[in-house]
Amino acid sequence: MEALLASELPEGDGWQFEPKWDGFRCLARGDGDEVTLTSKSGKPLARYFPEVVEMLSAVKEKHFLLDGELIISVGDALSFDALQLRLHPAESRVRKLAEETPAELMVFDLLELGGKPLTSDALSARRERLERFYWKNQVPRLHLSPITRDRRTAVGWLERSGGALDGVIAKRTDLDYRPGERAMVKVKQQRTADCVVGGFRYAEKKKEVGSLLLGLYDAAGLLHHVGFTSAIAAKDRPKLTKELEALIEPPGFTGSAPGGPSRWNTERSMAWEPLKPELVVEVRYDQVTGRRFRHGTGLLRWRPDKDPRQCTFEQLAPELRPSELKELFAA
Repeated sequence: MEALLASELPEGDGWQFEPKWDGFRCLARGDGDEVTLTSKSGKPLARYFPEVVEMLSAVKEKHFLLDGELIISVGDALSFDALQLRLHPAESRVRKLAEETPAELMVFDLLELGGKPLTSDALSARRERLERFYWKNQVPRLHLSPITRDRRTAVGWLERSGGALDGVIAKRTDLDYRPGERAMVKVKQQRTADCVVGGFRYAEKKKEVGSLLLGLYDAAGLLHHVGFTSAIAAKDRPKLTKELEALIEPPGFTGSAPGGPSRWNTERSMAWEPLKPELVVEVRYDQVTGRRFRHGTGLLRWRPDKDPRQCTFEQLAPELRPSELKELFAA
């Protein structure tokens, strides 16, 4: 079951609110001695997360289907990058990472139990069954995602999102489970930041700007690449391209820089031009992971009044630490 993006949380009775976790959506099935993990797109995940398979094999109940999110904590925060590193073709590499940064499963729905499907039951009934399942089958790294039916509490979660949390999900308590339908509501926090334009990439089919590469300064004065924006009006691109080309000068970024070609990107698509750190833009972002914007940002306006050196990491919402998550959801 999927979610429809909305600008605010719904009001009124009959809603259940949950954190939207920054991880890999996962269906975890236990069928006797076999445990399978399946992504939202239907691809198998078990080979990439053997420690989760081992963990679920240890629960008492042997026949179940859980809906949840795979997450990994690294240091003081949850890391989406660590999850992506798991999708590696080498089994030895996967096993090594499974020991160094073990994944955890945050569950929020129970779709089958003891061979009986529960998808036609109302969410409120499924939640009761899920809670009983969780308390009877507790094992390390298996977590029950918190819920609230108090909108004010959910708004507080939303205000804390942008790091480990990807927003808040709202579900009707009387609704059955509807695979493939956008039968839930998701709301994401939208924030803004002033960023230095440290470089740009040309569009693929013509020699005009396709995207701006964004940077922020750290405490040591190094400019780090933190993301991009391609939300540039077509009518503005020719003039902007000339302005950017006049500022081309290495190195662009003095800290972390945009990556080079990979097996997913061509040499052309990853090539970029470094700029003098003179231009500042205000962008809209929804989430930060590993001190980088998780998704492309929206271009709000140019900031000629802003000193580039004022564009620092201090603007960004901090990622939540695991200890903070426990405190945040203690109630």
